[in-house]
Amino acid sequence: MSREQQKQDAAAKAVEYIPDNSIVGLGSGSTMYWVMQQLGELVQQGMHVQGIPSSPTTEQWAKEFHVPLVYFSTEITKADVAIDGADEVAPGFHMTKGGGGSLLREKIIADAADKVIIAVDESKIVQQLGSFPLPVEVTPFGWQKTVRDIQSLGCDPVLRRSHGAPFETDNANYVIDCDFQLIERPDELHNQLIQLVGVVETGLFADQVDIVIAGTDSGAEMFENKR
Repeated sequence: MSREQQKQDAAAKAVEYIPDNSIVGLGSGSTMYWVMQQLGELVQQGMHVQGIPSSPTTEQWAKEFHVPLVYFSTEITKADVAIDGADEVAPGFHMTKGGGGSLLREKIIADAADKVIIAVDESKIVQQLGSFPLPVEVTPFGWQKTVRDIQSLGCDPVLRRSHGAPFETDNANYVIDCDFQLIERPDELHNQLIQLVGVVETGLFADQVDIVIAGTDSGAEMFENKR
């Protein structure tokens, strides 16, 4: 089975958890394309949902598939459910996100949701985090100092670039991709990083997820976090 078929299978299972008349947090990444397509089909069949997009790409997909959108406001501060992808998912429901640069908005949406569902293909399931460099969002001002401070935690930090210039997130911040090789204590590392002046957010998601759905050659497998 192809990687794309695994993503489609995971997406199809994930949208089953979306209740009618709900607000849905919409993550980012390649699997979300299939989530948006299938959610759009449900909307065309009469389902009533409103989505909060985490990135301009997700927003564009929502418009393409006719999924109604809403945005955070004084009246809208929570979501019934959020669906997102991940770059790595390890035992204990620890994961790395931010390969696309939307980690801050994705984490805000996850924090606002009553239930968080991660849909991935099986290549994203790992035994320990670290093979995928950890994205860390930082302020542009003084980013050189912030990189030096991050490096002191034992990684090789690299400023993400796009077309030769620093990559900018949708929040006008920079992303530092941090190669730790192996992340044994995700909670501890997140706390160390987030305390550094200049760090806005990290791509470590620890114990924020309720359900992981992995597309495999034999179909979608569901793992529930029994907290």
